[in-house]
Amino acid sequence: MKMRMLVVAMVLVVAAVALGSGGREASDTIRIGVAGAHSGDLASYGLPTVNAAELVVEEINADGGINGRQVELVVEDDQCAPEVAANTAAKLVSDRVVAVIGHICSGATNTALPIYVDEKLVAISPSATSPALADFENFYRTIAPDDAQGALQVEFIVNELGLSKVAVLHDRGDYGKGLADFAMAFLEENPGIEVVLYDGVTVGAVDYSAIINRIDALGAEIVVWGGYHPEASKLVDQMRNRGMDTLFISGDGIKDETFINVAGLAAEGVYATGARSTEGNTLAQEYTQKHIDKYGTEPGPFFQEGVSAALAILNAIRVAGSTDYEAIRQALQSEYVDTPVGTISFDESGNAIGVGFAVYQVQDLEFVQVSE
Repeated sequence: MKMRMLVVAMVLVVAAVALGSGGREASDTIRIGVAGAHSGDLASYGLPTVNAAELVVEEINADGGINGRQVELVVEDDQCAPEVAANTAAKLVSDRVVAVIGHICSGATNTALPIYVDEKLVAISPSATSPALADFENFYRTIAPDDAQGALQVEFIVNELGLSKVAVLHDRGDYGKGLADFAMAFLEENPGIEVVLYDGVTVGAVDYSAIINRIDALGAEIVVWGGYHPEASKLVDQMRNRGMDTLFISGDGIKDETFINVAGLAAEGVYATGARSTEGNTLAQEYTQKHIDKYGTEPGPFFQEGVSAALAILNAIRVAGSTDYEAIRQALQSEYVDTPVGTISFDESGNAIGVGFAVYQVQDLEFVQVSE
């Protein structure tokens, strides 16, 4: 770990020397980084934001750019891996970006943010939900944090499903364990709820029969999962193969077609919290159509939040009249901008004002919103 951080530090020093004072402003274009999982198991979460940023930038550049300058995207893959994210962040700094859209996963974001803080760069994520990220002054997001997500899950379990015996599992990661811990905190506030199991699983394992046997033996009525879709699909599939009808609820880490495609029929009936539907938002409809026209497919998860992040950061640069760090932050926190997730601004913690979560269920192999 010390050697890795030393390498990163050396990269940053070299970049700083090369740029010199005001190096980022010297560029003819406004360079915006786009960081996230663009390969690997979680690429389906990161690539939609790349498409979102491309669509927004194409439109802005066609209208003359921002403050007389064209916008250029610098795309870097972090695979949603913290150990890769440090190098990704260093590359973006050396490439003279003035702000970053991303990262996608909370763990990777947590690793990258200190590097951006040192370089006075704002990062705006469409999907990193860990509440602890709000401790960084340079962090903003167009999605609500996990404490709101955990509260909604528990409210749904208690008030809508009327269940009392709950098992809580997580993947031991920043996002997954954080979501599970928030769910636990809210579950413990309900005297009629018994948490029969709280445990972490090994990411990448093939066989989860040991933990599934415990869930069955303890009589859990529902499993609350904190983590992403690869493990969730295995857990659900193996539970159903065992003949268990135990319900399953998770967060936006599984609300993706990839989960349904991998889990197949076992996904039917699974619940997941995710960002509220944007179907009634005119901008969301417009950008969905633009995505279909350009890429030939419906947009993937966090696409609308990615569009919103791009619109928000570029609007802040326009309002600020420069790429100055403090001016961008002030604009983000004082100006409202129309986006697919609503007309938003940001509070002092970097959270978008007015966004929230809803509960979805897999019905006929599609996620359908069932509650807010």
